[in-house]
Amino acid sequence: QVQLVESEGGLVQAGGSLRLSCVASGRTFSSYAMGWFRQAPGKEREFVAGISGSGGTTYHADSVKGRFAISRDNAKNTLYLQMSSLKPEDTAVYYCAARRYALYSTRSYEYAYWGQGTQVTVSS
Repeated sequence: QVQLVESEGGLVQAGGSLRLSCVASGRTFSSYAMGWFRQAPGKEREFVAGISGSGGTTYHADSVKGRFAISRDNAKNTLYLQMSSLKPEDTAVYYCAARRYALYSTRSYEYAYWGQGTQVTVSS
């Protein structure tokens, strides 16, 4: 089992940057593929980015490609999401998630473990 604790999000102006982090408990962090999801008010939770357990494979949703970058540091049990060129439509609660497989999934129901969520608000 793994527990995930996310860093605080924040309020950012459009065009700004923000980095989220997610710290995992346990000694087998590299055994888990990780993902970032987000949920805006009144909308379904959507996939943002995923990364394999080794960190060698990543995938980003089209809506954030070229602006966001997922990465991980297995020595520190930490997952990151670097967000740049933020837009008001990026406003959402962001969640990190873990699944005990080598490869990520874009489907939220395939992740067994979730962080508590952190609010990111982008002002225009």
